Amino acid sequence: MANPGYGKRSVPGQRPRTNHDFAHLPAREAAIASYLDRLPDGADISVKTLAKVLPYGQCALGTALNRLQKAGHLRRGRERLETDSGGSRWITRSWWSRTARDDGWWATFARGDVPQPEPPPAARASPAPTRSRAHILLAALGRTAPVLSLSAADCAELAPLVAEWFARGATDEAVLHALTAGLPSPVHHPAALVRSRLTSKLPPEPVRQPPRPPRRILECAECGVPGRPEALPGGLCRACRGALPSDQAHSNAPLSPSAIHSYAAEMRAAISQGRRERASV
Repeated sequence: MANPGYGKRSVPGQRPRTNHDFAHLPAREAAIASYLDRLPDGADISVKTLAKVLPYGQCALGTALNRLQKAGHLRRGRERLETDSGGSRWITRSWWSRTARDDGWWATFARGDVPQPEPPPAARASPAPTRSRAHILLAALGRTAPVLSLSAADCAELAPLVAEWFARGATDEAVLHALTAGLPSPVHHPAALVRSRLTSKLPPEPVRQPPRPPRRILECAECGVPGRPEALPGGLCRACRGALPSDQAHSNAPLSPSAIHSYAAEMRAAISQGRRERASV
């Protein structure tokens, strides 16, 4: 395992594991991907650690991880986390996806807005009906206050009102106290009294702060330079993909003699400065 807060991080919205998840990869990359996929979150997936447990050297593992990144299974970068003291710190991340993702998906993930896939038809099927937490509380109400014993039909009708209490942060104890404290004697209509108290004593809605979107920066798999997701297709920056910068790609004109002399003078000055600094140590 890596140090706390580091290591592998699985992205959300992945499909269930199958025996053919990495069939599209070469044999070596498929074997490494299968191993990584079964590691728990927080596991150290650096090439040095993987070389100790897998039959591949660090260079081969580095190449394989870059290919997994190009195939859409892996991205490396940094994420800013809020601390308990109110500050923040940047954490190195290695995000893993069993499901291959394209560059657009990773760009969306880096912005903190991950679209969830549609569930399969079997998952969308309605589950067998079960009694809700609110229904169970109402059904057991007669044990706390026998005069408030309710029928099954009463429990089904009043359960949505209790569910609204739970949605506003109320505990079971708070609901029971609101329903049973200071009961009149006798109670002629238990269901009517419960409805009245659930409605008149409903707590206010809690003030919820909207969650902050995560701050993530993707990095080039080869040189580690940070950049916008759209500038790192396949997880590689422009230079590591072998493309020239735009100011060089469209200009083949040689440097002028004055520019060459100026550059040489700057290099000589930098070398001399470095020698003086080493001599003074």
